[in-house]
Amino acid sequence: MRAHFPHGGGTGVKKNELKPHLKRTWCIGTLDSRFLARMEQILELYALPYDPLYPVICFDERPCFLIGDKIEPLALQTGKVRKEHYAYEKLGSCALLASIEPLTGKRLAQVHPQRTKREYTLFCLALANMYPEAIKIRLVQDNLNTHDTSAFYENLPADEALALAERFEFYFTPKSASWLNMIEIEFSALARQCLHRRIPTIERLEQEILALVEERASNQIKINWQFSIQSARTKLNSHYTAVQNDNKKFAET
Repeated sequence: MRAHFPHGGGTGVKKNELKPHLKRTWCIGTLDSRFLARMEQILELYALPYDPLYPVICFDERPCFLIGDKIEPLALQTGKVRKEHYAYEKLGSCALLASIEPLTGKRLAQVHPQRTKREYTLFCLALANMYPEAIKIRLVQDNLNTHDTSAFYENLPADEALALAERFEFYFTPKSASWLNMIEIEFSALARQCLHRRIPTIERLEQEILALVEERASNQIKINWQFSIQSARTKLNSHYTAVQNDNKKFAET
């Protein structure tokens, strides 16, 4: 029997007002002066016009879990939804390293069994080779302990490590502010188109991910970033004011 609530009575909750099957997540750190400074540095970088000698690249890593079926899914039928058994098995994990140049749609992706300083070095080498004419590659990334030029010295001869380090200019997102890194938008697209499915082996995952990234790069799918410094100062005005007031209180003591 379906319950019925007349308008203005019952629980006061309209039909479809509650949507427990949907959710949104957010990630934002402590909005102190350090956060605001790093945020504005990145937003200023995003606002710069395209310059092939100083390309702006957004980079990050994400874990990918290898999932297999315990029971083979039913064969696909025309016009029917794919059916798979609820039981699955965990077959390990791997790491997807990826970057995007938002203004051109150029992309790079690698899949590795793990994500250490070695994999970070390999990715940066590939990225440097991808932009041979660039004077400096402006790389936006988070503060993961492997995202450091020390990785180059641990995996390359000193002269090669220095040469690679000099190819880059690093911009670090504030703590708990991955939303400022445009590669997260690309990861979201990859998750919807590929990573939401059960993929049992790293070889198959790599094949599907790289094919999808290549397709998106060929189509030159860009990112139109809308959040500017002015937007930040308007939306986060109370935090800017709080930072300044805290400094005034400190100066008066």
